[in-house]
Amino acid sequence: MAFEELKQRQSAMWGNGPYQKITETLSDIQALVIESLHPQPGIRWLDLACGTGAVAELAAGAGASVTGVDLAPALIDTAKQRAQEQKLEIDYRVGDCEQLDLDAAAYDRVSSTCGIMFAPDHAATAHELARVVAPGGRIALANWTPEGGVGQMFTMMGPFLPTPPPGAGSPFAWGREEVVRQLLGSAFELDIEERVSTLNVPTGEDYWQLFSSSFGPTKTAAEALDEDRRTQFHQTWVDFFDSSYRSDSGVSHTREYLLVVGTRR
Repeated sequence: MAFEELKQRQSAMWGNGPYQKITETLSDIQALVIESLHPQPGIRWLDLACGTGAVAELAAGAGASVTGVDLAPALIDTAKQRAQEQKLEIDYRVGDCEQLDLDAAAYDRVSSTCGIMFAPDHAATAHELARVVAPGGRIALANWTPEGGVGQMFTMMGPFLPTPPPGAGSPFAWGREEVVRQLLGSAFELDIEERVSTLNVPTGEDYWQLFSSSFGPTKTAAEALDEDRRTQFHQTWVDFFDSSYRSDSGVSHTREYLLVVGTRR
């Protein structure tokens, strides 16, 4: 499958379900990305793989002039509705972070919270990041690490997911410092550190109910399986979280990620 066909599937997958319920589990990461980039009035801000608009809303609320881009039309529709309800002026667009229809050096800040890492062509994404950021401009990216909790979750999900096409980069490569420096180091002065975000839920079953209804990759995978395989997926999920992330208060899913902050050379 060519990357363009894969991205068409990704567009539908990420828009499958009320993703706002998932983005609300990332509020601590979103706040840190915002803090890293210091939004101010007049700052030209681009949020890539913006989802339903959490970071874009925070930046716009602080006075920045914000554009939000996401591959999934359903997520952009939700983001536009939320902006209208909050009386925020945000320029939301359906677009591909590997080939942005945006001018060079057009933005002072570019953010992405666990988003651009899922684009299959990492080099193309890195090129676009460097192209659209003005000299002296800054980026902040949050990327899940391969060995961390979300990486382990996707490993658990692997037998139930479609096989990616040849040549598609693993999204979790963006969670390796050496890979990020190779992709972005020639264009940006980088500061990289590992952080942890913990999601607490009562049980593995509660986690399944949330993600199988609202997280595109899990929901889409479950819907594509026959009844027996879906039951197996369900049980594998519950067992994984109840055994691997059990705490005194229920399930505490520690989700390690890289915070990548860079200044355009």
